[in-house]
Parts: sequence; C-alpha cells; structure tokens
Amino acid sequence: MSASGDGRNGPVPAAGERDAASADGSRGGERTGVRAGAVAQRAAQEVRAALRPFTIPNGITLIRLALTPFFVLAILEGNHRLALGIFVAAGISDALDGLIARLLGMRSLLGSYLDPIADKTLLVTAYVALTLPVPGAVRMPLWLTVMALSRDFLIVLVALLLYLGAGVREFPPSLWGKWTTFLHILTVAAVLVANVTPVPERALLACFYIAMAFTVISGADYVRRAALTIEAIHDDERR
Repeated sequence: MSASGDGRNGPVPAAGERDAASADGSRGGERTGVRAGAVAQRAAQEVRAALRPFTIPNGITLIRLALTPFFVLAILEGNHRLALGIFVAAGISDALDGLIARLLGMRSLLGSYLDPIADKTLLVTAYVALTLPVPGAVRMPLWLTVMALSRDFLIVLVALLLYLGAGVREFPPSLWGKWTTFLHILTVAAVLVANVTPVPERALLACFYIAMAFTVISGADYVRRAALTIEAIHDDERR
C-alpha cells in the first residue's frame, strides 16, 4: 500500500492549508460570538427597560389612579364641575402617558398592566358613583351599570378560563370591544356634562341605548372569539 493511500479518503491537506482553515474558523467563531454577545446585551437592555417601574408615563398613570377617589367624592358631594374636570384631566393624562412612552422609549412591563387597570378603575367607579342617588343629579341608569359591570366580569372570567384551560396569556380586545369602551367613556362624559349644563334627554337616551347595544354585542363577540381560540388549540393538539 502506497503512502498516499488508495484515494478513498482524499488528499491530505498541507500544513499551511490546515493553519489557514483553522484561522478562518477561529475568526468566524469570534464574529459569531461577538454577534451573540451583542444580541444578548440588547435583550438584557430591553428586559431592564421593560421592568423599570419608575418612568414618567408610569408616574402619570399613578396620578390618574390616585384621582379616582377624589372623582367619586366630587360626584357624591354634588360638585359636578369638579367631577367633570377630574374626568377630563384623567382622559388627557391617559393620552399623554402613552404619547410620552412611545416618543421617549419609556414603555415598561409595569406600565402595560398599570395603564389599563387605571382606566378600568376610573370607568367602573364612574358608572357606580353616577348610579347612586345624589339629590338633583342626572343619574346613570341602573340597568346600564349592571350590564357594563357584567360584561367586565364576563371578560375577566373568560380570560381566566382561557389561561387555566388552554394556556392563552394574551387575548387582545376586538374592534367591538374598543368601540364599547369608547361609548362607555362617552356615556359617562355625557352624564357628567348633563349635571353641569342642560343636555337634551334624547341625546342622553341615545348614549344609553347605543352603549347597551355595544355592550351586549362585544360581550357575545368576546365569548365567540374565546370559543374559536379553544377550538383551534384542540384541533392543533389532535393533529
């Protein structure tokens, strides 16, 4: 048998070629390591930014949340102008904290939970407070408040069942849900304005009935989408 072998294993590379290949591999590994390190560093920075609690938008959201008891107190004491002013200020702050978070890159995990909690807290307490009997005040109909709160309870219940039963962590609101929230805000604002200056009764009734219709439709749509989500998950598991 010759020293070069029978050719099945191919020619043996020269020492210089082996060194060059080794150097190229080393440089490639270094570049890969640098890229991986940069990606890990960016990911760590994003995680730290998401978890940071003390940001300007979060501070604005906390102020809005702190205004809620003063808003309720103003309604119960019949100080309707103050109640309307607080509600308008809360709406402006809601738009402001989102704008600042986007423009200055101050979005955070805490803010993603805190903002909707503050919004829902103000809206729910507004419905309840405006339903309570205050002498000489225009009131929110009890049936509309019950429907609005029932829808919110249904959404929380369905979201909990989706998480526990199917592991679904995120279930974004539909267009129906967004319109319903907008109409609830508009209805609260209409009642608050009606306690400050005369508002045609037909306009108030229109707000009440339209809000009721969207509340029912969005609640049914939420259940429908949840059922479709569970069905899709079960179909994937059977495949």
